[in-house]
Amino acid sequence: MATQPRLSIGLPVYNGGDYLAQSLDAILGQTFEDFEVVVSSNASTDDTDAIVGRYAAQDPRVRLIRQQRNVGAARNHDVVFRHSRGELFKWASADDLYARDLLERCVAVLDADPDVVLAHSWTAAIDEEGELLQAMEYPLATDSPAAAERLHSMLFGGDDVPGAIRADDFYGVIRSEVLRSVKPHGSHHHADQTFMADLALRGRFRQVPDWLYFRRHHGQRAFLANPTVHAWTANLDPSRANRWRNPKARLYAEFVWAHADNIRRAPLTAAERRACLGVLGSWVTDRVRRRLPGPGAHVDPHGITISSRAPEVRAVVAGQ
Repeated sequence: MATQPRLSIGLPVYNGGDYLAQSLDAILGQTFEDFEVVVSSNASTDDTDAIVGRYAAQDPRVRLIRQQRNVGAARNHDVVFRHSRGELFKWASADDLYARDLLERCVAVLDADPDVVLAHSWTAAIDEEGELLQAMEYPLATDSPAAAERLHSMLFGGDDVPGAIRADDFYGVIRSEVLRSVKPHGSHHHADQTFMADLALRGRFRQVPDWLYFRRHHGQRAFLANPTVHAWTANLDPSRANRWRNPKARLYAEFVWAHADNIRRAPLTAAERRACLGVLGSWVTDRVRRRLPGPGAHVDPHGITISSRAPEVRAVVAGQ
């Protein structure tokens, strides 16, 4: 592609052949078309590379990068961003689906308000067949003008919301310049949450009030395939698989330290920094007292009430 695209979509994948074609169809069928798709296959051993190769041959917006060894999910996510060229960036998953107008509406939000650093839509969960499991309105206050309130909402806001998944905003459309200002995705416990909190300290998130993103839940999804703290960490970075060098206490301590370091590095006033540190302190105290694993614990979405306003997936997703 000779012309620099407005938006880059990074799709890190490992053995994603089961749903990859559906996800690429949903991406390439977007009403907003000024984008590239950078796929990084993390030494996949299934038909992932062949599937991407077929799409790349048909659509010049698709580009494949292959890792010769397993570099871990965290680094693979960073690879696709480092190879991107757009002023806007979005991570995509090899198994999720997207309504045709998701990108168009998210880009419009960012164009309308330069203070918003990330735009996304409400999230619905789907099963292996693409049937709705969960559709709830977005529960967090990440659009607040106060950094401390945004952080408080990310740490505490989903405690009483069953099925809420903290990492949903991870798949929003983000300003690339803001992404470059934060540390790459880490490999400690709940590193996705500290990564998103770092972004939230730098600006507001805004949600399109509609279900346009469909997150697929199946047995091989990363958090189900890696249910323990150590398994999750090794999935993010295989070099950390040794439990003696990476005891659980260290992984939890890195989680808390990452939040503190985010606050230290963020472009905040002294008063804002103190307020954010106060929020973090109260959250640590609360977690120690309750002995809970932290915000965004992965909850099985089955049985969660689906809003009557939720769309029919096949009617709004390209290729379905």
